[in-house]
Amino acid sequence: MALPKAVKIKKDGVEIVSKVDRAQYTIHELSRAALLDTGRLLRRRMLPKAKKQPGMRRSKRPLSAFQYWCRRKETDLIIGSKHRTWYGEGQELGTNNQPNRSIIKGTTMENLADIRKIQAQYLSAVENESKALSLIKPNEEGGDDRSDS
Repeated sequence: MALPKAVKIKKDGVEIVSKVDRAQYTIHELSRAALLDTGRLLRRRMLPKAKKQPGMRRSKRPLSAFQYWCRRKETDLIIGSKHRTWYGEGQELGTNNQPNRSIIKGTTMENLADIRKIQAQYLSAVENESKALSLIKPNEEGGDDRSDS
């Protein structure tokens, strides 16, 4: 979605300019960009922990086990493991035969300060439209960042 234009209304020689749609768009897109950077950070910090696990060392695709998604409509971040990879809910939460590894939850809790910094960096840009637009990456949804691993 492109940046909405300002709405101009002329009435009785007075011009009224409304930028409400632009502001809503900017806040929404800054929130999404902040969540995507948060997902990128958490994934990068999860991988070293996961690589130390015995089953992950034997995995054919260890780097693709974790992914993140930022849903456009709900504007939320989902971090998880791909279907049919070594690391799944049984590894994260534990089962009768598997210990609780908590790589996703543990990494998130350990990095709350960094997550707050990322969120603050993006959301403080609301006041400066040019800074906000430079932080927004329009077509990015999420992924597994194989290029940076």
